Amino acid sequence: MPRPVPPPAATLLPGAADSPVLLHVPHSARGIPADVRAGIVLDDAALARELDHITDGHTDRIAAEAARRAARTPWRFVNRLSRLVVDPERFPDEREEMLAVGMGAVYTRTTHREVLRAADTDPEPLIARYFRPYAQAMADAVADRLAATGRAVVIDVHSYPTAPLPYELHGTGPRPPVCLGTDAFHTPPALLSAAREAFAGCGETGLDSPFSGTYVPLAYYGRDPRVSALMVEIRRDTYMKEPGGPPTPGLAGLAAALADLVDALPH
Repeated sequence: MPRPVPPPAATLLPGAADSPVLLHVPHSARGIPADVRAGIVLDDAALARELDHITDGHTDRIAAEAARRAARTPWRFVNRLSRLVVDPERFPDEREEMLAVGMGAVYTRTTHREVLRAADTDPEPLIARYFRPYAQAMADAVADRLAATGRAVVIDVHSYPTAPLPYELHGTGPRPPVCLGTDAFHTPPALLSAAREAFAGCGETGLDSPFSGTYVPLAYYGRDPRVSALMVEIRRDTYMKEPGGPPTPGLAGLAAALADLVDALPH
């Protein structure tokens, strides 16, 4: 079948033809188109601070280094725009619990619950322009892996701050060096076990705290068991200077652990 073509906001980086693994990196970028920036009420300094807090800094580099190290190169789907444009991991409707703090698919509030966009902002233009094409491209990438290998494994690569931010709805629980987010339908025990083993050398590995769940394109969500998924949330102090600073030497070890997870998955 033809290779999926991602929207301009994302890049699909090919891996081995027989690899079912798709590393998804949705929150690593800081780019905001000028016309989208015009709808954000923060001044430039405040916006830069918000990007420091909300961006999963250097997770694209972790995924790239893991892909380079892996014995069989995984595919990578990398968002090239900030999640302040749209957040591709949110539900685009009332199912999204983060709507309670103004952080649905189109954010109207910041990490500190301050105004980001006017409360009456219509999210539909941004959803139509960015969210739906992104979602379709991810669904196409998963379909491509299913056609090529009979299965797809989405590894969702994220990071989170050492200290909870005011927007977090579940910020009072454990904040281990590595949090594994799971889904009852799409995260099989073997995938979770492989991740625990791969990241064992990175410190404590927790489960679904402070963040839970994992990304599966809605076309497959809860429907197709051939699509498995796991979210890897890395605490930022383990690999970068917070907030928004450069990477530290810990990044290499985390990338190696992610590569070990890729290599542990059956092909």
